[in-house]
Formats: sequence, C-alpha cells, structure tokens
Amino acid sequence: MAGQKAVIMDADGVRRALTRIAFEIVEKNQGAEHVLLAGIRTRGVYLARRIAQKLGEVEGSAPDVLELDVTPWRDDKPRTGVPPCQRDARVEGATVILVDDVLYTGRTVRAAIEAVSQLGRAGRIQLAVLIDRGHRELPIRPDYIGKNLPTARDERVSVRLTEVDGLDNVVIL
Repeated sequence: MAGQKAVIMDADGVRRALTRIAFEIVEKNQGAEHVLLAGIRTRGVYLARRIAQKLGEVEGSAPDVLELDVTPWRDDKPRTGVPPCQRDARVEGATVILVDDVLYTGRTVRAAIEAVSQLGRAGRIQLAVLIDRGHRELPIRPDYIGKNLPTARDERVSVRLTEVDGLDNVVIL
C-alpha cells in the first residue's frame, strides 16, 4: 500500500493479542460473568465481538457486546445535541469494558465513558485497546493493551480487520 511505512502486527499477531486480552479480562475480573463489552464504532465493535467469542470459549458463555457510537459526545466535533438514550439494563452494575482499536489522545474514550453513563450506572468501566500509541491529551490509561506502539505525532496507525477491510493487520502510515 502506498504510504505504508511498516507492518506492526499480522493476522496471527492480532489474534494472539486479542486472546491475551481475553485471558487478562478473566483474570482481572475473576471470570466474565458480569462483563459487558462495549465496542466503539467501527473497528472496536468487531474487536469486542472477537474478544467475546474468545471469552465464551474460555468461560463457557460469551458476554454481550454493546455497540457504541460516541459521535454525539465528542468534544472535537461540532455538537448537534446529544440524542435521547434508552437506558440499557445490561449496563446497570456491570463491568463495562470499552473496546477500541487505537488509543491516541484519549478523547474518544472520554466520549465513550459519557455515552455509557447515559445508558446506565456501570459497576465499573475498564478499557481494552489493540494499540496504545501514547500522546495522551487526557489522563486515561487502558486496563488491557494488545501492543504499546510509540509513534511520532505525524505518523498514522491503521488497524485493518477482515470484517471491514478484508484482512487483519496493523500498519504505520
């Protein structure tokens, strides 16, 4: 691909990272019984589904996956008003694990926390990311990380997933 600088993870690397994250979730939460995975659109949803599937293999039942569109809660986009939300009973008291592909400034995660709060009162909120590239603008730290990837600000990290892009890998552009 033009502009591609380096392949950071291939399909096997992505699979191994998600498997490790699933096992860390089980360990940290003494199982996955009260876990709700909240995938941040777009690629976070697919990653959350894959983690849920792996948790199902390990624990015998897969946790639910909630799809989060955080656009109305972003502070770096024009606000058109926060849409009314229906409360989601699955959120109440659950350990909600936000799942995203790349953590960079932390602004998407802040918006996701607000979105989850609109849906109900979680027992706690954790964060799982495939790639943590640093450069935080907010004091946010992930609980589960597939790979730490220090990057320059002018570099772009692209996570490609089969469900969206036809292949699994992580590249620096």
